[in-house]
Amino acid sequence: MSVLSNGLRVATETVPGARSVSVGVWVGVGSVDETPNLAGASHYLEHVLFKGTRSRTGAQISEAIDAVGGELNAFTAHEYTCYYARVLAAEAALAVDIVCDVVLDAVVAAQDVDLERSVILEEIAMRDDDPEDTLGDAFAAAVFPGHPVGDPVIGSVASISGMSRGQVAGWYRRRYQPERMVVAVAGGVEHGDVVRWVRAAFAGRGDLADSGVARFPALARTGPARTRRRTGTAGAPAGGLSVVHRDIEQAHLCLGVRALPRTHPDRAALEVLATAVGGGMSSRLFRRVREERGLAYSCYAGTSSYADVGSFSVYAGCSPDNLAEVSTVIGAELADVVAGGLTDDEIRRAKGQLTGSIILGLEDPESRMSRIGRTLLVRPDYRTLDTQLADIDAVTAQQVAAVAGTLLGGPLAATVVGPYRDARRLPAGLTRLVG
Repeated sequence: MSVLSNGLRVATETVPGARSVSVGVWVGVGSVDETPNLAGASHYLEHVLFKGTRSRTGAQISEAIDAVGGELNAFTAHEYTCYYARVLAAEAALAVDIVCDVVLDAVVAAQDVDLERSVILEEIAMRDDDPEDTLGDAFAAAVFPGHPVGDPVIGSVASISGMSRGQVAGWYRRRYQPERMVVAVAGGVEHGDVVRWVRAAFAGRGDLADSGVARFPALARTGPARTRRRTGTAGAPAGGLSVVHRDIEQAHLCLGVRALPRTHPDRAALEVLATAVGGGMSSRLFRRVREERGLAYSCYAGTSSYADVGSFSVYAGCSPDNLAEVSTVIGAELADVVAGGLTDDEIRRAKGQLTGSIILGLEDPESRMSRIGRTLLVRPDYRTLDTQLADIDAVTAQQVAAVAGTLLGGPLAATVVGPYRDARRLPAGLTRLVG
């Protein structure tokens, strides 16, 4: 990894034999940085920047990538935004130039802001038509009350409708600075070439002298402190029951608690717990809910993690007639884990599943690029793959039991999306789980 004097980090991984390259510019800005009147501004920018730069029109950007058989896209998360391309290795220089051009030199024209406003409002409507997407946002609001990760990345109809071109352009000018960025590249490429291409793309944007090459896991600069508009109590479970009415065939249920932040020492134990409880076909919930009772097609557990908060959650989609029994079974399994912990065999399988999924997920350059860019942005240090796998392997039954007791021993937060007008129509067993 090279850290340029303007604060830009350039990190690469050469993949021997790879015939493709993935290029990503990761920007340390997301929805957690936004004020209420700018809710959705980071995602708004993601749309607008592709409309054209001072040297390329939007059509020229897409034509240049299409002409080499490449892919160009972007996404926005709570804590960062990523612009990325995937091309043949021979076209790596072009990909670096185009992605950096989009990120650094966009026009942000008024007509493009207005056009994309309509597109984003349609995207919000599409989200509202998808019960699982609706459930995810509603559950986040329930489990993270008063914290910005509880708000939708996309913003709201009100905030997007009211956002001016000046506000969007101002967000771009203030937040898209080199010290907030990581350029991550993986595949059939050499580090020195990437640094040279990046210097050319960033010319005129601060001192580009190379302050030295740092080998992972060292990180010479972490970037500026983030600004958060609201805070919440990290690690505190949040109870409560919320309902979103949709005239649909299924009831979509999410149960969970506020859990551990990204760098908490028990994060690996929490991942083992979630995997054993609901991470695959051999997990407790899949067996009890689907295989033994046939109550639902989909039932699983998962986690989220951010700088200062996280969550543990269980999802199930079922017939409204089965919601009472599904809730009872999930509640009983979670209570059993709290009371008796996991068996040694469950822990062994969960560790193996986590290890295998992580390694298999790094088989292509895009996933390797994503791991590098995301980790450098969101962690104060860089955890190598070996370190991550060692943390999983070191998890003990006692650690998992302690995490389960701390997080799952109290009331849960629950959100239901389905044919219910209010919480009074929900099963009593579900109401009892939330205290």
